[in-house]
Parts: sequence; C-alpha cells; structure tokens
Amino acid sequence: MASSLEGRIAVITGAASGIGLATTKALLAGGATVVMVDWNAAELEKLTAGLGDRAVAQVTNLIDPESCGRMIPEILAKVDHIDILYCNAGTYIGGDLTETDGPTIDRMLTLNVNAVMKNVRDVVPHMIERGTGDIVVTCSIAGHFPTYWEPVYSGSKWAITSFVQGMRRQMIPHGVRVGQVSPGPVVSALLADWPEENLRKARESGSLIEPEEVADAVVYMLTRSRNVTIRDMIVLPTNFDRV
Repeated sequence: MASSLEGRIAVITGAASGIGLATTKALLAGGATVVMVDWNAAELEKLTAGLGDRAVAQVTNLIDPESCGRMIPEILAKVDHIDILYCNAGTYIGGDLTETDGPTIDRMLTLNVNAVMKNVRDVVPHMIERGTGDIVVTCSIAGHFPTYWEPVYSGSKWAITSFVQGMRRQMIPHGVRVGQVSPGPVVSALLADWPEENLRKARESGSLIEPEEVADAVVYMLTRSRNVTIRDMIVLPTNFDRV
C-alpha cells in the first residue's frame, strides 16, 4: 500500500538537472518540500523561483570537503528536519583505464563515493534521533556487472552498492530505510560528450531512458509502507542488452 509524500521534507543532491531535477519535480507534485542541492547557484535560483515555495535552494560543492561538510547543518538551518536524503549527484568516466588520468579519477571518486558516504554519515544521527527516515542513492547497472568498457565508473558504483547494502543493515534497528536505484543509460548530463547522432540513434532504438523514469522508481520506493524496503531497483531501457 502506498503512503503519501505530503508534508515530507526531502534533500536531493545534483538537483539542478537530469535525474535530480526530475525527482525534485515528482516529489513536489506529491506534496513534499524539496531542498535542491547543487553547486550551480544561478541555476538553483532560477529553478526554485519557478518551482514554488516548497523548493529550497542549497548551494553546495560536494567536491570541496568543507562545503560538503557544511551541507546537512546548513540545510537543517533552513528546514525543521529531513525525512528523505537522496544522494544523486555523480559524474562519469568511460573508456579504458589508461584513457583517463589521476586527477579525473580522484574527482569522480570524490563525488560518486566519498561525498555520498559523508552526506549519509552526516544525516544518520538526525534520522536516528527521530527514529525514521529514508536514504536513497543513485547507483547504476554498472554497480552490478563488471562493465569493462567503463571500469573506473563501474568500480565507483560497485563501491556504492556495497556501502548502501551495508548501511541498510546498520539502520534497520533505527527505523531508517536505505536503498538504491540502479539505472541503465539515462538521457542526462553524463551523456553530454556523446555525438548527437549517436544519442538520436540510441533514443530511437529504445536504448536510453529518460530521467523521469528513474524519478518514478524513486517515488515508488519512497511511498511504500514503512514495513517494506526496496533495497535496489534496476531500471533498464527495454532494448539494452549489454549486461
């Protein structure tokens, strides 16, 4: 049986575009208040102005340790509490390992892994004190299959799968649900370097999904009765056959 999002307060990282923005709109439509976290202050200002009073801007640079560490305290100065933390921000590296460099790897691991762990660590005491909460993380199908064409990205998502499923078990006694959503290829900023023709062909062949499809999955997870946890939801394009 579905529960309501009405009156709940959610925090979404990477909320200014892609899956984060689609999920923001879906949660707002369900009656939630959404704290939109992103580094792009100008875009956040524009979006929150258009989305209404229940969309709250939070400028945080998750790559910067000090900014990342201030995120949850700054949010709790703006809203009464946090019911939902959706760690969605991330970046992508494709190709062979030798085709990238150390600083690029460091940046991706900082955003895809370290920032997620830090954000969860910072919100957990608050949720434990309240005896309730939901934590969702954007993982990937690459976190379930050794995707040799993107081993750095895949490695980061395998780390997230391990982290999320470990935290799910730790939080059971505290009434806090923890899960992940694992999409296949999504039309988002992560595909910005794709040639337009390749993007068009992939869309036409049914090999990509839209951010709204992932947002629908997240809403489903968050609206289950409290005695149900969706520990992982894999959302694939119907014609995706690489895994």
